[in-house]
Amino acid sequence: QVQLAESGGGLVQAGGSLRLSCVVSGITTVIYDMGWYRQAPGKQRDVVATIARDGRTNYTDSVKGRFTIFRDNAKRTVYLRMNSLKPVDTAVYYCKLWGWGTNYWGQGTQVTVSS
Repeated sequence: QVQLAESGGGLVQAGGSLRLSCVVSGITTVIYDMGWYRQAPGKQRDVVATIARDGRTNYTDSVKGRFTIFRDNAKRTVYLRMNSLKPVDTAVYYCKLWGWGTNYWGQGTQVTVSS
């Protein structure tokens, strides 16, 4: 059974930092793309950052220069380092693994940024 477990969310003041982790079990991550999405109250779930299996990364414009996505396939983990956090970054953050006609989601971790 494939499971994705996020951690690292919490409450932080504006300008602060957090590092999210997503540990994958039940499947190797080497051949899959991975990413982080977020969903604020009353809004749709949107992509934040993605990292392909070859290491190429992409970021939504609003987080470029502040967030960094990286992965450790040996640990089957994808990370999201978030710096200079803003109240607009407040959301539930989800990790996703996809490829080869399949995709999996984690349960989400809450990030709240106070002003």
